[in-house]
Amino acid sequence: MSSESITDYGYEACKATADWLIGQAPVRPLVGIVCGSGLGGLADMLKDQKVFNYSDIPNFPKSTVHGHAGRLVFGTLKGKPCVCMQGRSHLYEGYAIQKVTMPMRIFKLLGVEMVILTNAAGGLNQDFKVGDIMIIKDHINMPGFAGNNPLFGPNDERFGTRFPCMSDAYDKQMGQLAREVGVELGFSDFIKEGVYCVVGGPSFETIAECRMLNLVGADAVGMSTVHEVIVARHSGMRVFALSLITNKAVMDYDSESKANHEEVLETGKLRSQQLVKLVSTIVSRMTQPNDV
Repeated sequence: MSSESITDYGYEACKATADWLIGQAPVRPLVGIVCGSGLGGLADMLKDQKVFNYSDIPNFPKSTVHGHAGRLVFGTLKGKPCVCMQGRSHLYEGYAIQKVTMPMRIFKLLGVEMVILTNAAGGLNQDFKVGDIMIIKDHINMPGFAGNNPLFGPNDERFGTRFPCMSDAYDKQMGQLAREVGVELGFSDFIKEGVYCVVGGPSFETIAECRMLNLVGADAVGMSTVHEVIVARHSGMRVFALSLITNKAVMDYDSESKANHEEVLETGKLRSQQLVKLVSTIVSRMTQPNDV
């Protein structure tokens, strides 16, 4: 596991990284976008791009997962100044949870007001199909139940309060806007809404685990996003998140199907154009991130 200390991801480290980026980036972004597995095409939509490899950015966590490009892209999307993460780091890569979520604090210090997160997830809801896009309305933080929360440890008031509320974590106005845009684009048949459950990974869930998560109210399961949401909300940014249902979680002992990462990436490719269209249209409708 990681041997990092708080100096690797605390306020001073985040500010140093943000200052370095501000000195080189062409825009001060108001919107921050995180691309999940196979969904990096969102970043390609940005105009007047300035691209940084994670490995070249001071203090920035590196992504080691196939399907995650590991690049930070600045530019404009539908006229809005944006920064886009092509790929993210995860707990299962061995990072401290505070390091995984460090980019959210860097976003805040860059001036980001709205964070849009995407991920690839397994469908637990039996009404969901592969290729559905789920608007996340709430989450279940399984690692958090075991004490692995990104806000664990000393609280830095420069970021946010000690006990942030999470009952309003996902922005209702943005959810409503997404549903309206989905109808306009003719995507209604594959846009759903539900609860996302995060687990540690990297092994996929057992049948018993999938059944349990479904019983407690989870519609989709994945290995990211929730930690970032907690830190983004702690920092006062608004949050909107989408899951692309890339595989159906196996819930039946007689089933021959098995979850695999290649299937996740393949579904990402098939649906990515619609997802890009959905997100870019949503962003275009935001007059200001604080005035949706």
